[in-house]
Amino acid sequence: MPKGADERRQNYPHFLSIPTRWSDNDLRGHVNNSRYFEYFDTAVNQYLITAGGLDIHEGPVFNVAAETHCCYHFSLGFPDLVDAGLRVARLGTSSVRFEIGLFRAGDDAPAATGYFVHVFVIRDSQKPTPIPAPIRAALERLAG
Repeated sequence: MPKGADERRQNYPHFLSIPTRWSDNDLRGHVNNSRYFEYFDTAVNQYLITAGGLDIHEGPVFNVAAETHCCYHFSLGFPDLVDAGLRVARLGTSSVRFEIGLFRAGDDAPAATGYFVHVFVIRDSQKPTPIPAPIRAALERLAG
């Protein structure tokens, strides 16, 4: 069994529903593997913007992806509704490891599990910087 296949919906404190699009499917009739990372990215950044107040356009600090990983457990396809579960596995001074589970609406077992490591940087210099307090507070709400 692939790592993460034994995860369950209740292990994630936050969810974002993402409808699949016709263009998400590949020639095999299922969602292309690269789209799973787009769902991960959407869930993470939507949370940072709405819960943490991250200003992606003009804020002095923003987040960049440093590492990503995905395990595929079964295929999603159009017109599935994907529930992207989000939690924080590790919260450092300037970095955070998000863990994401992608669930077909109504399913308890994930179609995919993975993680993103984001580092917060100063916009002008791109140098790592401590996570701003409002964002850190939002991240702490997702920590185990």
